[in-house]
Amino acid sequence: TTLATGLFFAAAIAGWVVTAQDPAFAHRVLGPDMIATIERHEMWTHSLVAMKPVAASQITTNNLSVAFAAAAGGITVVGTLLMMIFNGLLMGVIGAATAAAGMALPLWSFVAPHGALELPAIFLAGGAGLELARGLLFPGLLPRRISLAQAGGRAVRLMLGAVPLLLVAGTIEGFFSASAAPVALKFALGGVLLACLLTYLFGRWSTTGSGPSPADTH
Repeated sequence: TTLATGLFFAAAIAGWVVTAQDPAFAHRVLGPDMIATIERHEMWTHSLVAMKPVAASQITTNNLSVAFAAAAGGITVVGTLLMMIFNGLLMGVIGAATAAAGMALPLWSFVAPHGALELPAIFLAGGAGLELARGLLFPGLLPRRISLAQAGGRAVRLMLGAVPLLLVAGTIEGFFSASAAPVALKFALGGVLLACLLTYLFGRWSTTGSGPSPADTH
């Protein structure tokens, strides 16, 4: 999961830097329609406001598809790596393009409420895919089949944690992120959700990651 997160942000930084140096790169990555929308200083989220229940359902379905594809891509080894890099690159390019157009605040105030859960869920899915790849490539002393089966079990547990996050994130994105709510409230919600998630994750890790219990040694 750490590797998946690092790949995403490394690609995001690279995409931002390249776009800042060469604005034409954004045209090649985002396409003319998206660029035209940004140049008009418009957000592309109007349809979410008009059709909130439908939008929330479509967003959730899309996010789940991306997450499961990222996890399943570990079987091909490179599939998960490419998905993390591509999605990070896309975010970096969009961030740089909107910043150049003076739209950084609208973009990040839209991303913050749901992104606080959606991005960690995608990172977990990427971690699940890379765990599958690890089990396949580095079985250690185990037969490869058993190593892959054990890695698959760990990957499934990661996905079981990612799915609820994506369900909540999709609902927030469809009903709240694109709304006319105050910008400060959107950032505050994102901060609270991220803090709660990190508190839960690291709280669980601190209570379960200190070493095996006596029963585990038998």
